[in-house]
Amino acid sequence: MSNTIQSPVTELLQHHAIPYEVITIPLSDDNKPIRQLEELLKEQGRDPNSVVRSLLFRSSSEKYVLLAATGGGRADWAALRQAINERKLTMADFDQVESVTGYVVGAVPPVALPETITLLIDQNITQYDTVMIGSGVLGYALSLARQDLQSLMSHGITGTFLKA
Repeated sequence: MSNTIQSPVTELLQHHAIPYEVITIPLSDDNKPIRQLEELLKEQGRDPNSVVRSLLFRSSSEKYVLLAATGGGRADWAALRQAINERKLTMADFDQVESVTGYVVGAVPPVALPETITLLIDQNITQYDTVMIGSGVLGYALSLARQDLQSLMSHGITGTFLKA
């Protein structure tokens, strides 16, 4: 099942000849991704924990940091602050996510981002051979080999940024 979508993410993957699969994520009536995403992925034989969440944070010095992490752990604020040498960090608000990343909440990828965003990658991503990322287009995710994703994120800082 291969839908075709175009976004900076798919263009980046195509430019690097990285194979990927488009996954349709049904939207609710108010155009938000469905809440039963885990069930949907399990029905498709996919591991919901292999979804790479892209979480945007803002530092007190107005720097933006995107954390790419799989699984359901919570952000380790101290580890995040230490990695970027900042004393204060907050979650970016809903509107900031789109204005800073260029993507709407629910479609933010950990790649094809503005260079002004510092990328932090939680080491837990290495647990999966195949991962799913935001496609840049609401209602779609992309499935690709973790090693391919890691090669595109090689400029990021890898560490332990989640609490169990």
